Amino acid sequence: MAQPSRMSRRDIWIHLLLYPGHTLPTAAAPVLVGIGLAVHDHVLAALPALLGFVASWLFHVGGVFTDNYELLVRHPHTREHPELTDALADGTLTLAGLRWAILACFGLPALAGPYLLQVGGLPVLGLAGIGIAASWLYAGGPFPFAKLGLAEPIFFLMFGIVAVAGTYYVQAACVLAALPHGPALQQLLPFNAVVLGLPVGALVTNVLIIDDIRDRAFDAKKGWRTGAVRFGSNWSRTEFIGLAIFSYLIPFWFWLGLGFGACVLLPLLTLPWAVTVARVVVTHDRREQLFPTTPKASALALAYAVLLAIGVAVSAY
Repeated sequence: MAQPSRMSRRDIWIHLLLYPGHTLPTAAAPVLVGIGLAVHDHVLAALPALLGFVASWLFHVGGVFTDNYELLVRHPHTREHPELTDALADGTLTLAGLRWAILACFGLPALAGPYLLQVGGLPVLGLAGIGIAASWLYAGGPFPFAKLGLAEPIFFLMFGIVAVAGTYYVQAACVLAALPHGPALQQLLPFNAVVLGLPVGALVTNVLIIDDIRDRAFDAKKGWRTGAVRFGSNWSRTEFIGLAIFSYLIPFWFWLGLGFGACVLLPLLTLPWAVTVARVVVTHDRREQLFPTTPKASALALAYAVLLAIGVAVSAY
């Protein structure tokens, strides 16, 4: 019987490590919300926003690379991703190559550092430090927070608050720098910049929950105390549904409570898509059934963010 062909080096790096169908949408979603609010507040600055997105994506990819590196180093006999294990064994993939890729992902954003530092000052360094720490410490370091069962709240915080607020901040700092006495903190970081990304953070966290349900057997072997490992798949499914419901209710608060126009309800157009994804998560348990759901949930978060950004932006006119 013929042996299955090995994946090429290109396929290994793009489809298994870079994983653009997952990493690009989740990195772009909060940035788009920050851009939409900047349009609403007339502080749009394209270059800082673009550089912020590139940095966000590279940090995210660096975290994915670190996760796989730690899997191969710390748990070589846990065939969670057998294609990577086989590629390492036959030389298609090397640990040294992964280390260099991780360094590149965390180091390349530094090229834009002088410009962003000039635009946004020292807080930009803080944002970069938080981004690198959150990405690396997911699976790396002496106390990876995924192992401690803290990944879900940290994902919610990073994608729902930090990324959106950071995107808004660098734009506002650039546009408002010419004010006679400098911009006030409320202008650089208004309340809306802190809360508008919450539904996107919830949907991105749901992507993680799908992975936790799918990989719970492997996570248990690795000693990771994820929600699915500690409390079971049904608990994680309940959390998934709760976060989804939150995401589709909170736009009504944006409209009725924060004073945005009814266009902020545009994300509700993605509700049928969300129901389809939720149906798979609730009714399927096998790894091969849930694996394709991750990029679908990531794309849902992106579509939701696009519509929310549009709704927020047009509320200014």
